Amino acid sequence: MALFPISSKFDGDFVLKLVPVDTDDTMAAVAAAAAEHSVGVHVPDQPGKVIRARAEGAADPYPLDMKLSETGLGPTDTVEFYFE
Repeated sequence: MALFPISSKFDGDFVLKLVPVDTDDTMAAVAAAAAEHSVGVHVPDQPGKVIRARAEGAADPYPLDMKLSETGLGPTDTVEFYFE
């Protein structure tokens, strides 16, 4: 359990954001934390859809139940978020 900053690149948002999360957070929790800074601010909400996260440039998203500490991401690495 440790504070861990990620760079959030939310689809449709024009600003990258530094978001503090925890290494024990699931990727669903990380996506929710990133959404707080973009959805309803720069990106319209899409009720009923799930926010997914993937490494920058990756084709596949992380499993929602995967812990951040299991992703291999480093501090301030960019994570892409999008509605699915």
